[in-house]
Amino acid sequence: MLHPNELELAARVPPPDCSIDDAQKYTRWLATHHYENFNVVSWLLPKELHQHFYNVYAYCRWADDLGDEIPDTNRALELLDWWERELDDCYDDKPQHAVFVALRETILAQDIPKQPFADLLKAFRQDQTVKRYPNWDTVLEYCVYSANPVGRLVLYLCGYRDAERQHLSDATCTALQLANFWQDVSRDLEKGRIYIPLDIAASHEVSEADIVAKRFTDAYPRLMKELIARTRVLFNEGMPLAKMVDTRLSIDLEMFSRGGPAVLDAIASSGYNTLQHRPSIGKAKQAGLLGRLLLAHAATKLNRKSKAEIAAAQQRFVPPTLRRKPSATPPPSGSPAAVEFSITASYEACLQIAKAAHSNFYYAFFLLPKSRRDGIVALYAFMRLIDDVADEGEDVAVKQRGLARWRAALDAAVTGSPLPPTATPQGAAEVLPALVDTMRRYNMPARYLHDLISGAEMDLTVRDYPTFDRLREYCYRVAGTVGLTCTHVFGFTDQRALDLAEKLGLAFQLTNIIRDVHDDHALGRVYIPQEDLERYNVSPEDFGRNEATLGVRELLRFEADRAWQNYKEGAELLSLIDPESRGTLWLLTHTYSALLARIESLDFAVFGERVRLSRAEKMLFIAQARFGRVTEENIIEKCDRDRRRPGGASSRRRAS
Repeated sequence: MLHPNELELAARVPPPDCSIDDAQKYTRWLATHHYENFNVVSWLLPKELHQHFYNVYAYCRWADDLGDEIPDTNRALELLDWWERELDDCYDDKPQHAVFVALRETILAQDIPKQPFADLLKAFRQDQTVKRYPNWDTVLEYCVYSANPVGRLVLYLCGYRDAERQHLSDATCTALQLANFWQDVSRDLEKGRIYIPLDIAASHEVSEADIVAKRFTDAYPRLMKELIARTRVLFNEGMPLAKMVDTRLSIDLEMFSRGGPAVLDAIASSGYNTLQHRPSIGKAKQAGLLGRLLLAHAATKLNRKSKAEIAAAQQRFVPPTLRRKPSATPPPSGSPAAVEFSITASYEACLQIAKAAHSNFYYAFFLLPKSRRDGIVALYAFMRLIDDVADEGEDVAVKQRGLARWRAALDAAVTGSPLPPTATPQGAAEVLPALVDTMRRYNMPARYLHDLISGAEMDLTVRDYPTFDRLREYCYRVAGTVGLTCTHVFGFTDQRALDLAEKLGLAFQLTNIIRDVHDDHALGRVYIPQEDLERYNVSPEDFGRNEATLGVRELLRFEADRAWQNYKEGAELLSLIDPESRGTLWLLTHTYSALLARIESLDFAVFGERVRLSRAEKMLFIAQARFGRVTEENIIEKCDRDRRRPGGASSRRRAS
């Protein structure tokens, strides 16, 4: 039996014969608090498997620490024997230790044999007596017991029991074990172990004595390069496994398959000196790896669509009354077939505008079903062109005329009235057919888009706002309208959804205003209400300083409180829109609120480098929106001024 305080991870273990609930809480805590190169369980896995993974991990972690963290060899062997007796009791339906109380539920639910668990103990016993490995084959034989059982346990947990998948899993797990060996040379030396095959080391003129003395010479990088090359071969051999499992599991498995090579890359980046340093994979690196993997999966999924599927999707763009069979000859101008082609081409033009804009949220569109995605893209393209008219150039009168032409073009497109080509603004002919089709399909009032144009017009002449009510009007026009139009595309039945959409739009715009207060002052605009400036004894000139004053920080904190209140109230919108649209709304809201949380974590230091969200963080948010559980409780990056988490986003001044 383990003595109190003999092992660190035993400090929180429940007493023998504890309840299943207490046992599972412990294994969950252990799996989420112990350092690993990659998370044991991520939200990419089906939720029903999480606890099973925690339970198996706890068994493996305990067995590993019994072999590694007990300094006396005889005592370690004694404890490993005790652990195997506990395993036997578990399979005899007499679990006592908390880990086995939890593990028993997993063994029964997933029908897992004892052998993989027992094989692991062989490896840990071997560690007590074998400290050197003469050649490559003896190292691989060790991996058969130290690593491969873990992969097979994962397959059992996921419902796979065939030999082909087990073979691929063995290759990946052996490669992961080897990557850990090359990463942990310095740590293993502290325990008196060398896993580097001595014959390969000798071929590079690196002796056992050199390794023990941690002598880093020009020969050692050559040794590491060969070992890494051999390891990469095994990673490549096991890579197909991720394509042979359920989609919900494949990304997690591929994360491990690619995470191992990332460890090897870290070794190379460190100059191969694992004798004295241990390269590691940081959270940002993990997030970036996951993001690239998710984008690759998304691209693959899109590329698999056949031409017939694309044609069917395009056909859905067109109202039923306008659908016609394709013709071998071009349709006459003005015919229904010509209208159909115009709408289809218009959606494609909108998509190209969205791509060219390099928006942070371009990939958020792909969380929607294609019909809704194209509706959002049409809205985005229209709003992007309106924004460009208001932002480009210096002549206010020219901008006003440009916005007026867009009003007229929008009205003409909605009513079907002709508009002279000379009166059509640039881009209108390409974008408006798709926009009007979206408005009709989703019963969207045209006044929202007219109000948005009014917001762009306000930016041309209004330089400051006396009261918050006046600012709220502006925010409604440039951001609330965005929320309203998107909510129509998202789908809703409860009319409260529209009020909540306005609240989120206001929260988004207030976040932009807080972030851009210094840049906007340079453009001659102050969006913070004058009544608030007076309340905190702040002048507009304070926004032009190189650093925020104490008064400015308190003022921005006050405005942030307003934004947080609207975020919290608007979060209810998530449950009021159609389920298939919730991932996109979650991503938009979480990213904007994360930006505000980041600003607060910097104590409103928004006068220097622009507050941004890193690419890795953005990819992580996208992954969570696509594969995670999105709820009203986690849609907002919490406003916690004692312990804030990083986040953020980059966008233009307007929410569109």
